[in-house]
Amino acid sequence: MKNTYFSVALILFCLPFAVSAQGKNKIALLKYRGGGDWYSVVDAVQNLTKFANKELGLNFDPEYATVDVGSAEIFNYPFLFLTGHGNVVLSDDEATNLRNYCLGGGFIYIDDDYGMDPYVRPAIKKIFPQFQLTELPFEHPIFHQKFNFSKGSPKVHAHESKPPQTFGLFHEDRLVLVYTFESNISDGWESYEVHKDTAEIREQSLKMGANILQFAFQQ
Repeated sequence: MKNTYFSVALILFCLPFAVSAQGKNKIALLKYRGGGDWYSVVDAVQNLTKFANKELGLNFDPEYATVDVGSAEIFNYPFLFLTGHGNVVLSDDEATNLRNYCLGGGFIYIDDDYGMDPYVRPAIKKIFPQFQLTELPFEHPIFHQKFNFSKGSPKVHAHESKPPQTFGLFHEDRLVLVYTFESNISDGWESYEVHKDTAEIREQSLKMGANILQFAFQQ
């Protein structure tokens, strides 16, 4: 089902669509409890949306929204982004809120900015206790949208020098959540001054982010 701006899913599942004053859709950054720095992004989301708008013909407002995981506001946004370095704590109600969002047609992307893996996996399990995170094979379409990644997500920062992995959760054959580990592509979305990453690394990161966006709205 081709769904470039998520409009079909929104109609089918009665999710409203948050639109800026300029008539553009927004990505939302998730704010969570537990002490983890959910706010660690600088200009990552702005750079990704500008890149995706240019390369994919999308219509997203680069000025992202910030929403609490337990808020009904999450249903206003087609794509939620969560990142950080530390603890992630979800109450039962917050987990249910995120689960209902995904089952209602929403999409969550989580990027481990290093150090959150031991916390985010239990949080994901709380959201979907009946589902298992599965590693996406290199042949999965998410790696072969406009940009081709024959070896999966690019490696941006060394962290523990493990190979990058991309995991997913599926509901009725629809990918509802993607989690990248030991990749940290959202750091690569930042402007050069933030992490001093090379132009090549930043380009690869933006391309993989654009692939995730494209797949989320076209699957």
